[in-house]
Amino acid sequence: MLTDSADSPSVSTQAKVDVERLNVYYGSFHAIKNATLQVPPNCVMALIGPSGCGKSTFLRALNRMHDLTPAARVEGKVALDGADIYAPDVDPVTIRYRIGMVFQRPNPFPKSIFDNVVYGPRIHGERDRSVLAEICERSLHHAALWDEVKDRLDSSALALSGGQQQRLCIARCLAVDPEVILMDEPASALDPIATSKIEDLIVELKKEYTVIIVTHSMQQAARISDHTAFFLLGDLVESDTTGAIFTKPRDKRTEDYISGRYG
Repeated sequence: MLTDSADSPSVSTQAKVDVERLNVYYGSFHAIKNATLQVPPNCVMALIGPSGCGKSTFLRALNRMHDLTPAARVEGKVALDGADIYAPDVDPVTIRYRIGMVFQRPNPFPKSIFDNVVYGPRIHGERDRSVLAEICERSLHHAALWDEVKDRLDSSALALSGGQQQRLCIARCLAVDPEVILMDEPASALDPIATSKIEDLIVELKKEYTVIIVTHSMQQAARISDHTAFFLLGDLVESDTTGAIFTKPRDKRTEDYISGRYG
């Protein structure tokens, strides 16, 4: 159960994302074991733990990306605003627009900057150029990229730097108005300056979105997250405010990881 702290934003009684007894299998391999986690709205939740502990597997279960993996199977409940996203009548494509994903390495399309940002709205059927231009500008502003690219929107996205490409991918995610943004180590392939810009952006984004980020960097988790969940060998060991996890964890395994005894 997550608790509020003085340096965290106020939370509502309704979790934005509510995970109950989540299990994920790859064939016979049990990757996530009975994980339960509540994520309040308008916060940054960091998922930490050693490599291969299940963080990314857990993250992908939150917007049904495992549906795309034939050998994967998901059991349990993941609720968005109280509604189970795995219910039989729920369209997974709709879920992936409401719960967007930003991957570890920037993956811009081989298109212009403009066409990258408005790709989602166009898929949804938007054809009005003025509307698309407004969406593009708004999304790039929110991704802290507009001032850097506003004079070259017709240029190839592949010509951008790595950090700019990652912010472009965030803008592309924002263009479809998600409610939750999942980030799988979004700065791991970036230099320190680009990483700092991504971190500043994440802190800004929580004003309008709920952000769940996988990170290998405990320093990054401490800098930008309000809540932290620790995973180990497929188990969600514990979750709490980031301050509590880093200063007074309840489980010795968490303390051992935080203190650098393993991982």
